[in-house]
Amino acid sequence: MARGGFFASLQRAARVAARENERRTRQAVRQHAALLRHAEQTRRTESRARAELAKTDAAHRKTREKEAQEAHVEAMLAEVEERNEQLAEVYGDIDTLLEATLSRDDYVDLNTLRVVVTHPPFDRVDLEKPTPEPVPISNPPEPTLSVPEAPRGLASLFGKKKYADAVEGARLAHDRAVVAWESMCRQSETRRQKAKSDHAAVEEKRVTDLERERARYAKECEDREAEAAGRNRDLDEFIANLGYGTADAVQEYVSIVLSNSVYPEHFQVTHEFEFEQTAAELRLRVLVPGPSDIPDTKAYKYSKASDEITSTTLSQKECRERFASAVHQVALRSFHEVFESDRRGLIHTISLEVGTSTVDPATGNRTYVPFVIAAAERQAFLAFDLSAVVPALTLGHLGAAVSKNPFGLVSAERAGVRRA
Repeated sequence: MARGGFFASLQRAARVAARENERRTRQAVRQHAALLRHAEQTRRTESRARAELAKTDAAHRKTREKEAQEAHVEAMLAEVEERNEQLAEVYGDIDTLLEATLSRDDYVDLNTLRVVVTHPPFDRVDLEKPTPEPVPISNPPEPTLSVPEAPRGLASLFGKKKYADAVEGARLAHDRAVVAWESMCRQSETRRQKAKSDHAAVEEKRVTDLERERARYAKECEDREAEAAGRNRDLDEFIANLGYGTADAVQEYVSIVLSNSVYPEHFQVTHEFEFEQTAAELRLRVLVPGPSDIPDTKAYKYSKASDEITSTTLSQKECRERFASAVHQVALRSFHEVFESDRRGLIHTISLEVGTSTVDPATGNRTYVPFVIAAAERQAFLAFDLSAVVPALTLGHLGAAVSKNPFGLVSAERAGVRRA
């Protein structure tokens, strides 16, 4: 029997996320968050009270002890309230398995599965910025000839030789400075050429890296486009085959529908199915949790005397009734979800089993125990108003074989099942 394909896995992941959001919203409505805050506040109050107790002197110790004890009791009561709220939510989910699906349309518009490509931005924009030009390297200032001022008066008569020597020294110094300056200019030019060459090399590498990264990014975009196009081609083929009512396409569609049917995390189910195209019949098996997987706690309470949180247990009658009701609801829910989603009317009848996998106490081996064995015809079933039915009576109307005690792992009798 089939379990589901690629498109079903996508739908299931999305539906699980949506169901989780619904659960969180429901918790908020029930003030679950407020209970958590209250519990945390009382725990902090208890902690502060005990801290204060350690700091007080003997005269105030008795008062502090009383306050600490009161804070502790308040914290324990808050925890009890929180546990009971969570328990009520679990039982509320199990008791409304059928109701939970009636408010939504189980039809799946397959075009919503079409892949639309969204490309991430180019991740190497740093390479798009040109390499900054090197800092300009200037030549040092050219040396100038500075000769001493010519002597005047008597000094011009007697100091000619000395002045000539000074001028000659100045010219020689200037010549040496010019030689040094020319050398520094050559060095500056060498540095300019090296900076220019280094800049050109870095810029060339940047351009090369940018071209490579752009090519890589373009290839990734092409791959995403090609993958999306391939999936959309598969989807188009799937839609076309479904229009013809081919067995594989119908099974894939059913897998999508049932993947959308997300049950509470404390009551998980799995589906196995096979479509017989000739008879237009879907053979569907739904595996539910065993009785031992369903909580049997009635309520939590706090005892001051023992300073413990204890629990009371539901009666066997309450456990049997809740589990049987859940099994009956799953059966009707499965019929409803498949028939409602099949707007093309490709599935004329459904042969259904709802059961569990458990350990046979006689052999120690795992075995399958059917709780409901039923069959229904599309038009007849869709005429039911499931919001007003008693599931056990509806199954009786369908001529289903129903276990007299699913909680006790009693099998339904296979003989005598008829289609309604």
